[in-house]
Amino acid sequence: MIVHPIDYRYGTPEMKRIWSEDSKIKRMIRVEMALLRALAKKGYLSEEEAKEAKKKALKITPERVKEIEAEIKHDIMALVKAITEATNCKWIHFGATSNDIIDTATALQLRDSVKILEMKLRRLANLLAEKALEYREIVCLGRTHGQAALPTTYGFRFAIWASEVARHYIRLQQIKERLLVGKMSGAVGTQAAFGKDGFEIEEEVMRLLNLKPAIISSQIIPRDVYCEYIEFLGNLSVTLEKIALNFRLLQRAEVGEVMERFEAKQVGSSTMPHKRNPIDCENICGIARVVRGFVEPQHQSAILWEERDLTNSSAERITLVEATVLADHILTKMIRVVSGMAINMENIRRNLEMQRGLNLSEAVMIEMTKRGVGRQEAHEILRQAAMRAYENGTTLLDELLKDETIMRFFSEEELREILRPEKYVGTAVERVERVVEWVREVVG
Repeated sequence: MIVHPIDYRYGTPEMKRIWSEDSKIKRMIRVEMALLRALAKKGYLSEEEAKEAKKKALKITPERVKEIEAEIKHDIMALVKAITEATNCKWIHFGATSNDIIDTATALQLRDSVKILEMKLRRLANLLAEKALEYREIVCLGRTHGQAALPTTYGFRFAIWASEVARHYIRLQQIKERLLVGKMSGAVGTQAAFGKDGFEIEEEVMRLLNLKPAIISSQIIPRDVYCEYIEFLGNLSVTLEKIALNFRLLQRAEVGEVMERFEAKQVGSSTMPHKRNPIDCENICGIARVVRGFVEPQHQSAILWEERDLTNSSAERITLVEATVLADHILTKMIRVVSGMAINMENIRRNLEMQRGLNLSEAVMIEMTKRGVGRQEAHEILRQAAMRAYENGTTLLDELLKDETIMRFFSEEELREILRPEKYVGTAVERVERVVEWVREVVG
């Protein structure tokens, strides 16, 4: 019986494969075989025995492991018994504890997941940078508090988003060294079963798996590294939700500046045939909240009794898997949204002109100050003119032309020029170009 939407609705095939039960079992077998080879190198068994055991272990099925677990009620011991049964090797799991196998196999899953996330972060950052460059001179209405503000450019918006995604890429690079570590240190981390060979055996196991050994661990790798990873996914989800939310706001019928891709046969509503809902962006916003919800249980899973208790285990079977799969899901969706979106230039211009010049009151105030009026006095003069325009339904220019104080400093032509939106975007175009250059350097 399929219960969870990840099984049938959410998540990409490539990420779900990494976190599948079959995948985890195969990775745990890899860890056990790496341990066997490390033991062989130290003379516990022959190299030939280790190679033969590996061939046989690869034939173990998840079904057989689950059969044994149903009987003995211990997942890792069920795996050990299944490997021993298949290989007839007495050195399986020698000197190891369950989490030597679990945590190291998890590091292998995380390494493969990080590769996918890195690739998609690069893709999204470059897509946003391309849009930033393409639209760097498209002047649009800036909004603060949901109200008309100064003009900005569409490229400027995309550059901000591109910079955030690029920083997430940097963060992921930075945490890899701490995150992608394994262990082979025994029941409380002292490597007592290996004696003086402990360091060398652990290092050889990790070398074979292309991982680094944790600098120290108890029965488990300290969970601050998992906390940092889930925090990263939560932070990434914030950026993705922010971008998706803004696309939704800009797609509203009364704004109509940006449109999410809508397929030829796509249906927007079961009752309103005309609807073109931004469903991908809404999906991103909803799932992003779920991803952030895993931050707290993962932090709680780092707080354990002495060398370890079992309260982290059940939670981490959910937090690591679902946070990774769902974060990858919304990252993939955002790539689809950005690559397929459309911008309506006509509506962008319409929304600018609907402001009747009121959103350029600062431009006039700044120029008045340059011409000798105190900044605060100029602010009050422009505020009153703007309020009159709101009340009378006139343009800001209409009210300025009727104000004797203002007209002592400007001609009508000068005011018209100052009130052109294209004239008041400052360094927006140049800043976009700088950001795009930086993003491309960072993500390649």
